[in-house]
Amino acid sequence: MTPELLTVVGINPALSLLPPVMNSRAARAMLFAIALQESGLEHRKQRPKGPGRSYFQFEAGIRGVLTHHASSVYAHGVCISLDVAPTYDGVHEAIGFNDPLACAFARLLLWTLPQSLPTITQADAGWLQYLSAWNPGEPRPSTWPENFTTAWSVV
Repeated sequence: MTPELLTVVGINPALSLLPPVMNSRAARAMLFAIALQESGLEHRKQRPKGPGRSYFQFEAGIRGVLTHHASSVYAHGVCISLDVAPTYDGVHEAIGFNDPLACAFARLLLWTLPQSLPTITQADAGWLQYLSAWNPGEPRPSTWPENFTTAWSVV
């Protein structure tokens, strides 16, 4: 998957299902940076074997998006719009190949964080937000700066 194609098939449709305030260059950059960090935009299923699904490698974050006070109403609306059961199992089953669903849930997971999204010069703040929201098992901090820079160059 290329960033350009993910924009067309995932990010733009996802953000059209959410309030306009959730659509910004910073939001788009963080979505790309996290997808690059998690899967390199190459793997829809966690490797070698794991529960992570989509380019964002969603696991427990699905449950958080469905239940958090800041995101649950929007998450349920996205699920209804995309004909996906608004349950952990329903979303987990669909999210691996439903790019608008995955992008919307990624944006909503970021929406649950209290701080503002990082700007182009705040890679360290982006890293901390990524860690807070995704809680990766193997964080790989050495790859984040390049992914963050690449993401901002795309948007």
